[in-house]
Amino acid sequence: MKKIITLLAIVFAINVSAQSQYEKGMTKAFELWKTNKTTEAAQLFERISKAEKNNWLPPYYAATIEIIESFQIKDEATLTTKLTKAQGFLDTAKSISPENPEILITQALLNIAYMVFDGQKYGMTMSMKNATLYEKALKLAPNNPRVVLSKAESDMGAARFFGQSTEPFCNNIKKAIELGKEEKITEKFYPKFNVQRAEGVLKKCMNP
Repeated sequence: MKKIITLLAIVFAINVSAQSQYEKGMTKAFELWKTNKTTEAAQLFERISKAEKNNWLPPYYAATIEIIESFQIKDEATLTTKLTKAQGFLDTAKSISPENPEILITQALLNIAYMVFDGQKYGMTMSMKNATLYEKALKLAPNNPRVVLSKAESDMGAARFFGQSTEPFCNNIKKAIELGKEEKITEKFYPKFNVQRAEGVLKKCMNP
């Protein structure tokens, strides 16, 4: 009995240590990201993902950083390299968590990066892919504020492209803000809704 208790204590200690290392690593990566050390943050998320093979969050955040940075790129070869790398991270995240609305809308954001770079070349194919992604994400999580906002922003972008009013989508942004304020996140490091940014999107929607 004593040996069993000792063994359980050792296993528990190992688990706590592993969890602690994960949390320390993730916290450090977010700190790097917050201070605009994005390359270091992405590399750290990548290293964590290799250690946490059953956790979708590290590769998800590594992909997110690569995608966000790609919007500043002016060279197509560089863009393709960066988004291909991001796609690899997303594929890893999807293999761990296949029916995940957070990953679906991030995939849509990656597609938007291509569209923003060259609407003539990528607009039609990527917009069709995104319509499917948003439909699936909304079915999985109709009250997820990030999903609702992401879809509304995509609709606004399409409306502007065709010279149409963005006003019809303002209520969806308001809905996302309400849902975001009510949302309670229980999983550590799970994506959070940025109410302040959403309010900025709403202002642009109401005053295009």
